[in-house]
Amino acid sequence: MTAQAGTVSAAPRAKRLWWRDVVGIALIAACGAAGYWLFPDNLALLTRIVAVALLVLSIDLIVGYCGVATLGQAALFGAGAYAAGIACVNGVTEPMTLIAIGAVAGAVAGLVMGAIMLRAHGLAQLVLSIAIVQLFHEAANKASAYTGGSDGLAGLMVSPLFGIFEFDLWGKTAYLMGLALLLLVFIALKFVVASPFGMLCRGIKQDPLRIRAMGAFVFPVLLKMFVISGAVAGMGGALAAISTQVVGLDSVSFELSANALVMLVLGGLGTLYGALIGTVIFMGFEHMVSAINPFHWMTMVGALLIAVVIAAPGGLSSLFERFSASRGGKA
Repeated sequence: MTAQAGTVSAAPRAKRLWWRDVVGIALIAACGAAGYWLFPDNLALLTRIVAVALLVLSIDLIVGYCGVATLGQAALFGAGAYAAGIACVNGVTEPMTLIAIGAVAGAVAGLVMGAIMLRAHGLAQLVLSIAIVQLFHEAANKASAYTGGSDGLAGLMVSPLFGIFEFDLWGKTAYLMGLALLLLVFIALKFVVASPFGMLCRGIKQDPLRIRAMGAFVFPVLLKMFVISGAVAGMGGALAAISTQVVGLDSVSFELSANALVMLVLGGLGTLYGALIGTVIFMGFEHMVSAINPFHWMTMVGALLIAVVIAAPGGLSSLFERFSASRGGKA
């Protein structure tokens, strides 16, 4: 009888969570559409936010769901950006093909990065991730014949999307394509983290010794998540290359990795929604305060981060969860 009662009570909860995800995805689409209509002159910035959001989602898979410390995720972002840029310069100009190339390059880079980082634990993993992104940065700088070096890889001429929608100066096509890509990736990742594979990753984060005692192999599971994370970051890099039509060393910089991790902490670890919330708030706030005070805007950004971490240690998404839980309790 207890088991039956548990099954009956779990069914409405699962249905409630399913509807919450549907509403969340609808809100993401609505916010994206609102940005298109409200900020038609800032679509390039919005496209950049979408590309970085894919990077932050990829970090959330590794840090938030697997508990692996990393500050080198920009290496995967840059791998996708440079792969798409080099392919475009050499005649592959179809945008969706370039996104696929970026995803494959990011996945391969994630496989290499994971195979190296997972040999260590704790702080050593963090140091290895920093070393890897620095090596990627230096390799991109030295291989100037292919990457353009410090001058960047320019001259990317992308064909119209589906042969109809051209990539114009205002960035309308790039933004709408990026928004559609973000929604598809987000939906796919929701299935991934809710699957038994995602549950196993969360178990490894909580207690890897117990997972090993249960007979599961930790290394292959984490390596698979690194590959998935690399594919997501690579798509973000390819989107950035397509939208700006140039790839620079900033795409594979340590600063980008650090900022992306800060965005994730700001939004909330282990929640895909938190990755999006943190990216939008950080980059939007950064854009506004840098326009108001171009000399001391970092001080204001730092003050915001300190205030959020003190008020909501779990990130901004935890505030929404507390609010929804309190509403549910009252109901």
